[in-house]
Amino acid sequence: MGEIDEALRRADEEAFTREPPRSTRARVNFLLGKVGTTRAVAELLGVTRRSVERYRTGERKHPPKEIADRLEAEVRSRWQPRVRLRRRREAAATTGITVETRARFGYTAPIGSTDDGRMRRLTVHLPPAYASRLFEARRRGESDRQLRAIVAEGLQEVYFKDGGRRADDLEVAFTDIDYIDVSF
Repeated sequence: MGEIDEALRRADEEAFTREPPRSTRARVNFLLGKVGTTRAVAELLGVTRRSVERYRTGERKHPPKEIADRLEAEVRSRWQPRVRLRRRREAAATTGITVETRARFGYTAPIGSTDDGRMRRLTVHLPPAYASRLFEARRRGESDRQLRAIVAEGLQEVYFKDGGRRADDLEVAFTDIDYIDVSF
């Protein structure tokens, strides 16, 4: 999972209207309801069917950290799918997304201007069209490089070119991401 995809996943989780289950037993029971069988849950978690049964009945309450982390991630990825879908549709249609990042931005510009990349901290609201493209690319399973290119294009148009009011010939390179956070 790349940096952009991870930021979108975190933003998705901010849409939760209720907290996901916390206990191991509740998490396993939730997964059983979603995937159907103990075999399927065991394959997701990388444990035996008998271990899943023990977690489900409460006979075993504290799995090893690696399994507990995997269990939490699987539950969070399936928690409140309709709420997350509604928020993504709203962002893609009307509200857009906000990108906060600290990254190196380099430029290809006309002679006489600097092209040296430098670290910048930006918080920029991108219009719904970029949100829509980003969600669609993520849904298709595009690589992080392609997701990064969509974000870079949005930052270039909205922040650096100011919607076409300046720096027409500017091409922005978005590299060395220190952190990125997305909200919608």
